[in-house]
Amino acid sequence: MSEIRLTVAHPAGLHARPAALFVQTARHFRCALTVRHGERQANAKSILGVLALGAGPGAQVTVEAQGADAEEALATLRALVESGFAEAEG
Repeated sequence: MSEIRLTVAHPAGLHARPAALFVQTARHFRCALTVRHGERQANAKSILGVLALGAGPGAQVTVEAQGADAEEALATLRALVESGFAEAEG
């Protein structure tokens, strides 16, 4: 299992459009993806689960991946979060 720690820099945190983009991106991969914030964890491919994490601006989250394309998934999600969800702005 591989994991990365990320800081959510988007002004809305991991909510609304950024959360939807995070989940849509995660769904492109076959591996199992879990995201944790504090004591809460969720399937990274579940919009309700990701929203329930309550990860606001500046939140530290950990993303875990297990499976064949785990490293690619983590790299892609890292780039998305570190870009401030640039694609979400259209």
